[in-house]
Amino acid sequence: MKQSEALEILKMGRNVYLTGPAGSGKTHLLNTYIDFLKENGVGIGVTASTGIAATHMNGVTIHSWAGIGIKDDLDEWEMDSLLQKQYLAKRFENTKVLIIDEVSMLHHYRLDLIDRVCRGFKQNELPFGGMQVILSGDFFQLPPITRGGGESSFINKSGVWQNMNLEVCYLEEQFRHKCDTLVDILNSIRQNNAGENVLVPLRTRYRKELKSHITPTKLYTHNIDIDKINEGELEGIDGPARIFEMETKGKKALVETLKKSCFAQEELRLKKGAAVMFIKNNPIKKYVNGTLGTVADFSERGLPIVKTYDGRKIEVDRESWIIDDEGKIKAELKQIPLRLAWAITVHKSQGMSLDAAEIDLSKSFVEGMGYVALSRVKSIDGLRLMGLNTIALQVNKDVLNLDTELMELSKKSVDKLQKMVEKTKKQKQKEFLESVGGSAKKGKEITLSTYDETQLLVEKKLSIEDIAKERDLTENTIINHLEKLLEGNEKLDLNYLEKDFPSDKLKKIKKAFKKSGDTKLTPVKSILGDGFSYEEIRLARLFVSW
Repeated sequence: MKQSEALEILKMGRNVYLTGPAGSGKTHLLNTYIDFLKENGVGIGVTASTGIAATHMNGVTIHSWAGIGIKDDLDEWEMDSLLQKQYLAKRFENTKVLIIDEVSMLHHYRLDLIDRVCRGFKQNELPFGGMQVILSGDFFQLPPITRGGGESSFINKSGVWQNMNLEVCYLEEQFRHKCDTLVDILNSIRQNNAGENVLVPLRTRYRKELKSHITPTKLYTHNIDIDKINEGELEGIDGPARIFEMETKGKKALVETLKKSCFAQEELRLKKGAAVMFIKNNPIKKYVNGTLGTVADFSERGLPIVKTYDGRKIEVDRESWIIDDEGKIKAELKQIPLRLAWAITVHKSQGMSLDAAEIDLSKSFVEGMGYVALSRVKSIDGLRLMGLNTIALQVNKDVLNLDTELMELSKKSVDKLQKMVEKTKKQKQKEFLESVGGSAKKGKEITLSTYDETQLLVEKKLSIEDIAKERDLTENTIINHLEKLLEGNEKLDLNYLEKDFPSDKLKKIKKAFKKSGDTKLTPVKSILGDGFSYEEIRLARLFVSW
């Protein structure tokens, strides 16, 4: 299915399972639909199963959004208490469309719990209380981790999956790893056809030295290997370590539950130069669970100052993890929300997109690990393979069968869409907008094609002036397209456009944005004064790293 076809189905208000291989444009399509809904005044819940996945759409975790936190289930008393929370009641009242991204990392029983909470707040027994729900993900990712080592299942085993009349949209176009052997490798693994056609190109990356300016993230399959590597790297840095002890209070059993669920360490040892990963979301300081960086220094208060990979410096204070009951804290722990991250597990890497990775799959213990690890890397040139075993390149047979079934269902959806006359399609889309309180606005409907056409010209390295001429649009409109494209694809390369901008002015504007700490134009204009126009500031904003 093409993105444009999936968008037409979404606009008709259908419940959708959106899937496809890495780089097929799932997040880009979701962002396009989110823009469409916002343009038409429709309330949306934008969520994902993990913090790092949520940032791709400026959303929050589904656990936080639904108010369930780390709970696996709610008894009747807990559910009743949850339904009394006014801020949640307001949220559900305003939400007509719920999006959950990276659902492969969501337990089947959690989806049923979210459905139950939605029905409770909406006072409607339809699945998710009658909201349109879009589930996005890829079952070739690893199944969710279960505390205590029990059986874990994907969301297709949930009760609500069977009852929500899902339309399957399987995207098959490829927008990532273009002109790269990695595309062929990943596709072969997905098709359970990983023979010499995969092993030959992978052998060329065996212990391959990467470009000197790139520090690869190390991906390993077991925590014990991760801990050994990280501790070894830390010991290799001269000087004493700063030690941060976990603080806890509350019932021991509840505290232990918190410890298992949050990944915070009881004793965290850090040094200047240590590679670290955030393990909690903080929208104010703009970091999420999975943000990577380096300890640049320690503040006067003795707290670590982390420089993230996008250039920001964050003083990291202790964060709290709590279990509460109607506002009363039952258990709490406080710790610096960091872990050493020269190496991370393949499981933890899901949702990330890496410039370079050193991957050891020699101890892979479940099918799919190779696919997940290799699909994190943007290009085969960024891969250093340290080891491989026979299970690494295998895929789960149940997942393979399910994938075949999903592709067939998607083809049926395409056939049904193509047989639908345009007038009927538009009428259904109009009726859906009206049912969720939206209003179709002429001339403001966002489509995939206009942004994609601009992106194709960007990939050809055309100037903004030339793109505007080619598209017969104003330069201001093209800048608007570039802003939207950056929201959906933060790795979009616009650096070549900097050469058309006076370097002295660009430097001053970047400095002003950093000083203001805001993406808005007005505060920066106030700092810079009359020598800079809003148009210049807006254009320069495209080149600022946040």
